[in-house]
Amino acid sequence: MKIRNLLFALFLGTGMLFAQDWQTDLTVAKEMSGAGNKRIILVFQGSDWCAPCIKLDKRIWSSEEFQKYASDHFVMLLADFPRKKQNRLSDEQKNKNEQLAETYNRNGYFPLVVVLDKEGKVLGQTGYKNISVQEYINLLESFFG
Repeated sequence: MKIRNLLFALFLGTGMLFAQDWQTDLTVAKEMSGAGNKRIILVFQGSDWCAPCIKLDKRIWSSEEFQKYASDHFVMLLADFPRKKQNRLSDEQKNKNEQLAETYNRNGYFPLVVVLDKEGKVLGQTGYKNISVQEYINLLESFFG
């Protein structure tokens, strides 16, 4: 029994090591970006209804390769717009996401990936692409000039 518990704890710890650190507040993301000299990757998604958003999450954001790279190079900022009742956001978070959309996603594209500098200036944008993780990283990096 103790061995099983130890293995389970080790498994959880390993999973946490590569968990994506998503921010949900632009002000915090800007502070982290400035302090760490990192670009902000702002992701607009519909986590429970948008098929390309779900594919982007599974193929890119959740991959170990991307998470390792992102931890050293990006501040990840999520603006999620779920539709299902059980995934409802707090009113405060919903308002923050709507403000982000008003500024960075007026046309309501999903998924939309916006690359920002530490002040929130748009450097480039993209969406879901059926490419490898490294190719996606290269695409994001290409906006840095």
